[in-house]
Amino acid sequence: MIAKAPLEMRHNRAMKNSMSVRRLLLAGVVLAIIFFAIWWAMRPKPVAVAFSTVDIGTVDATVVNTRAGTVEACQRTRLSAITGGRIEYLGVKEGDQVKKGQVLMRLWNEDQKAQQLVAETQRALAAQRVNEQCVVAANAEREAQRQAMLRAQGYVSIAREDAARSEADAKRSACASARADVVQSQARVALSKTEQQRTVLIAPFDGTVAKIVGELGEYSTPSPPGVQTPPAIDLMDSSCLYVKAPMDEVDAP
Repeated sequence: MIAKAPLEMRHNRAMKNSMSVRRLLLAGVVLAIIFFAIWWAMRPKPVAVAFSTVDIGTVDATVVNTRAGTVEACQRTRLSAITGGRIEYLGVKEGDQVKKGQVLMRLWNEDQKAQQLVAETQRALAAQRVNEQCVVAANAEREAQRQAMLRAQGYVSIAREDAARSEADAKRSACASARADVVQSQARVALSKTEQQRTVLIAPFDGTVAKIVGELGEYSTPSPPGVQTPPAIDLMDSSCLYVKAPMDEVDAP
């Protein structure tokens, strides 16, 4: 019995080690399956390819071209900022696909943002003046009505009633002027926001960035009238293309 005990212990230890190895192998297989499933779900989609069957046909006519043709996009725009300035934000690079309304480039416009803040502050102040002037106008109107009632009963003179009415009309005009100041302040805020749009380039349609002239921190200059300068961003719609090739007049028919 004493000699068998170590053998049984070694046997049990070997069994436990074997079970541990099996568990580790099983856990490794499970992890490998999980990683493979994640990779399979996140793998890049294959590029769609259209196949066409080549057929033999008859050549009806040939046109000899002495100059090379070009492939043009049906929709293409060369964007430049309306005003000049330092490039503060450049959110695209050549070859990027962009969406309509996406901000492509923004010039430095902290001064215009400050003007907008001043205009918004003036609008808030004008709104407070409206409250003040219109409350005073309402009180003056009530006072004029009281004076009219007292005048009808013979307690005050006509001059007193006229003075109260004139003051009420003046306060009402001041209230209307305060409201007009609010409208004017709102127009200044809208103007400051419009001025900021002069420094921003926004994609007018979905397309591909063909070329960018300028780097972050460089000065971008708009094209003056009559002077051809490279655009800041050349945007084209690559979903619609056509070939433009010159030919001789005799081949036109």
